[in-house]
Amino acid sequence: MVRAPGEATVGQLELIEAAQRGNHDAFAALVDGELRRLDAAARLIVRDAHLAQDAVQNALIRAWRDLPGLRDPNRFEAWLHRLTVNACLDLLRNRRRRPIEVELLAIDTSTPDHAASVAEREFIDSALAHLEPGHRAVVALHYLLGMPLPEVAASLGIPYGTAKSRLHYALVAMRSGTTDEARVAVVPGGQPA
Repeated sequence: MVRAPGEATVGQLELIEAAQRGNHDAFAALVDGELRRLDAAARLIVRDAHLAQDAVQNALIRAWRDLPGLRDPNRFEAWLHRLTVNACLDLLRNRRRRPIEVELLAIDTSTPDHAASVAEREFIDSALAHLEPGHRAVVALHYLLGMPLPEVAASLGIPYGTAKSRLHYALVAMRSGTTDEARVAVVPGGQPA
């Protein structure tokens, strides 16, 4: 039997049912495999490692509290991602006036050219910095976590067309922001070209 993307396995369904009855160990087993993905998505959205941890923690607290009311256990992972994105957006709303610094993590440790890798990460980070949090969430879930766009839409609780539109406009904004920065090249001697 082939399961659809995002559909829970029989073992996961049993864990979800046990967690809904208040089993802490079952809940821990459910979220343990998702923590890295949730944290990675939260870091891209809030752009701060500590805030990302806070957002994931808030999402997990809410997940534990609201789990008994989960109507479709097959959508547990999407529901958990949606809670995390909402927690990120809530944190950003509450901290708009605070400047945010980003800690870049190594994406690929096997890359021999570390300077190019760092420059590429800074370039991508700069492009993401100009996006609205809702657009950044779509980009993070789709490209970082590899979620198909329909699943991203379900995770965020938005229509598929809206997710598609946000992804399109985010990519356009990232491209235009990066091409503007690329136009300012520095020639040897430190003078702008």
